[in-house]
Amino acid sequence: MNACLLVAGAKQLLVAGSTFTLAWTHSVEKTRWEEDWNVGLSGFQLVEARVEGSGAGMEPPEGAVFDGKVWRYHPALAFLEDRLVLARSGATIGNWQICEQGACKPIPETGSADEGPAILVPCP
Repeated sequence: MNACLLVAGAKQLLVAGSTFTLAWTHSVEKTRWEEDWNVGLSGFQLVEARVEGSGAGMEPPEGAVFDGKVWRYHPALAFLEDRLVLARSGATIGNWQICEQGACKPIPETGSADEGPAILVPCP
């Protein structure tokens, strides 16, 4: 399975393979947040999350480890629903990014308050 971006509610645009990282800059703390995801037949699974700092609703959870640069943790979540909804606040700096093998690219301009959220769905 791959990850596709829903465009105009129906058309799908391939944006990532079965393993990818979502990254963004926190709107208040202005620090980078990254999440590693797998996508399969059952949906999306969060594998690991990393955050550069804490504060403003982004405190690392119990069990998180600071490696000298970022807090890392492995959420104990089952597969989620069949989509990831990527909303943006007006205070967010930049777009969501999707990264594979260390290369990041912005998710196409969707997800603003005017356009509604960007939605990632599993696709073949």
